[in-house]
Amino acid sequence: MELTITGANAITFPTLHIWDWRVAIYLFLGGLTGGLMSMSAVANLRPGKPVPADQPCCWRMPLIAPILLSVGMFFLFLDLELKLHMYWFYLTFKPLSPMSWGSWILVLIYPPMILYAFATVPDDVKANMKPGLLKNLADATRPYLRRLAQINFIFGIVLSIYTGVLLSTFMARPLWNSAILPILFLVSGMSTGTALMIIFAQKNEVKLFFTKVDIWLIFTEILVLLLLFYGHYTSDAVHRYAIMPFFNTSHEFFPYFCSIIALCVLLPLAIVLKFMEVSGEHSEHLSGSGLFLMNASAVLVLVGGLVIRFALVYAGQLSGYGSLM
Repeated sequence: MELTITGANAITFPTLHIWDWRVAIYLFLGGLTGGLMSMSAVANLRPGKPVPADQPCCWRMPLIAPILLSVGMFFLFLDLELKLHMYWFYLTFKPLSPMSWGSWILVLIYPPMILYAFATVPDDVKANMKPGLLKNLADATRPYLRRLAQINFIFGIVLSIYTGVLLSTFMARPLWNSAILPILFLVSGMSTGTALMIIFAQKNEVKLFFTKVDIWLIFTEILVLLLLFYGHYTSDAVHRYAIMPFFNTSHEFFPYFCSIIALCVLLPLAIVLKFMEVSGEHSEHLSGSGLFLMNASAVLVLVGGLVIRFALVYAGQLSGYGSLM
């Protein structure tokens, strides 16, 4: 018996493998990790940082970054149909396969990311470490702090872009098949990474610096998201149909409509809160209201980044080519 699949149902045909919440979380954590890698590098490379160039001023985020990426890869592993065959990705390299590129990029990112994390360990923390391999590694990598920060800045951008490339190369899914999607994931990853930097930063000037950075990133994210929808709307009928779930209030598409409404509230509200805090007067220590505004806007950005991944992953599988469209 021959079976031909030419369309899509509410999510996709049951005989097809569905990318679900596990892939969405992987894409979110991958972009967040890329943002943390780049923004923590910016914190240690910016000329106006309060400590000498060879001393770290940001060390918690470089330690968290590899943990977040590992959690994301764990969710991706859960999504694999044949988990025991994962090693095949590393027995070959296919230049035309985005998944082959992705598997090797993830492996190549870990060494500089971990070395950078050790290089940023401050002296007071190292003083409490027991003599051994970890402390020796922290001492050995400290002289290369700036070089490792530069490498992590580049790899952070590569990782954030790749999460979008992974989807955009699927030509059979018109919603994903856009050159703008990797740019959206890059900007969103940088924005979410900056938001987490704001939450964990302890110094007033660091919080203010990254709040200003995040304002521009959110503006850019909103613009790129609008361009993504505009590009699909002005394209052929199939691409125009692919974005319809976001503008349809029917029962089947209502979650996607809600996602657009949520983004129209979360991201502009985050900008408003950030402007309120940036335009205010600041002393050496943040006031309770100022700290609340900064953290609240950062949380809104993180939730918005998560909504974007979930909405695009699920809505993308509603679109396709064929006579049923």
